[in-house]
Formats: sequence, C-alpha cells, structure tokens
Amino acid sequence: MTTFRTGDDYFHKAAMYSLLADYYKYQDPNLHVKYYHKHLRNLRKAIQFMHDGHPITRPGSGEARLRFLHASPDVDKVDIYINGSRVLRDFDYKNSCSHMQLPPGRYQIDIYPAGQSVSTVISKKITVAPGKIYTSAVIGISPKLRLLTFSDQPYTPAGETKARFIHLCPDAPAVDLAVKDRDVIFPDVSFRQATGYLGMMPMTVSLEARTSGTDEAILVIPELKLQPNIAYTIFAVGTVEGKRPLEAILLPE
Repeated sequence: MTTFRTGDDYFHKAAMYSLLADYYKYQDPNLHVKYYHKHLRNLRKAIQFMHDGHPITRPGSGEARLRFLHASPDVDKVDIYINGSRVLRDFDYKNSCSHMQLPPGRYQIDIYPAGQSVSTVISKKITVAPGKIYTSAVIGISPKLRLLTFSDQPYTPAGETKARFIHLCPDAPAVDLAVKDRDVIFPDVSFRQATGYLGMMPMTVSLEARTSGTDEAILVIPELKLQPNIAYTIFAVGTVEGKRPLEAILLPE
C-alpha cells in the first residue's frame, strides 16, 4: 500500500468526493451523505497533515492556497471550520496561519468562539480560484464582524521587494500611509480597503499612518525590514478608543 508523503493525495481525494457528493445530491441522498462525509474526512486529514509540520510538495498549478488572520479587536480566541471540519483551534487576536492548499471551489467558513460550536460569530461562503492565493481576515466589532478575503500576489522581480497596505481598524479614520516624516506612499486608505502593491528595493524603513490629508500620525511603524524576493502586506489593526491599541502586522506572502 502506498504511504502518503504529502497532503496532496488527501486534497485530491477530498475534491473527488466533493464532486461525487454534489452529483448525487438530488439523485441519491444516501450516496450524497456518504461521499460528503468522505470529503470531510480527507479534507481534515490533509489539513492535519500540514499542521503536523509536513510540507505540501510540488503543489499543482490548479490548487488554491488560503490563510487566515485574526484581526478583530473585539473577539478573543476563535475556532475556524472549513466545510464543517475544524482547521484552526484557539486562534487568537493578531495570529495568522500558513497558507493551506485547497482544491478550487466554494467553501463554507464557520467561525465560533473558541471551544463552542453552537452559535457562529461569522458564517460565510468563499470561492477560491485555481492557482490563486488568499488571505481571509476576521475583522470588525460585534455584532458587525466580517470575513474579508484578499488576493495575495507573492511574486516579485528577482532581487526586489514589494508591499501593500490594508486598513483593518474599525474605528479609525481614513489614513495616509507615509514614510516617517516624509512623503505619502498610500493616500486616503479607508477601513476595509487594500492598496495595490508598491515595488521597491529591499530596505529597512519606518512608516506612519496619518489621518488622511493631515500631518497627524495615529500609528508609527518603526523599522520594517523588507527582504529581497518577498512580497509583504502591512495590516493596520486595533482600535483608536478600544482596549486594543492601533498596531501594525507585517506578513510576508
């Protein structure tokens, strides 16, 4: 019997059983349930395989990749489920996970307070496309929590770097992101808005988020080290008046 050496086999089986479950959904309810449970088992095994520290090797060009970021200052630890299978447990504020490899398609994302599985704080369907890479962020203040999904673009010209900025502070005004004490690089960025990427040479740089159109810095981001051949997203998180202060999270893609 062949031994699984990567999670690829589990993901491919999960995709196959998902198709079979969809095919039998209205023709044979018993087969629909049977194949749907097989889909869930294989998806759970694949994601557990990754969480145990085993890399996914030679990812197929048709696979999508998805990671999560907990950026809601109003919610403590959460559990995240994909199609009914828990993939993240006790996922805390400001935490992010590695990109998970998924077959392209539509997925049900359910997010619960950690240790609970009765009432979701977020329930949403998302679609991932072949070969695309995504970050899904838990954002907002109760009862207006949301899951926002952003397309990642990790590829850079050789020896260069690039960065973008995403505003996830629910009570902060629109901001200009600028080099500290110097020029604005991303003007007038509102809550939930993502900028495009700015290509640059590798460097260490200090930035500040200013209230849009003013010189008032509401967030200072000191000494970001941008390495060659890596794309970055700078997430602004936290609140102006809440218990969690404004902060920046730098995530390589």
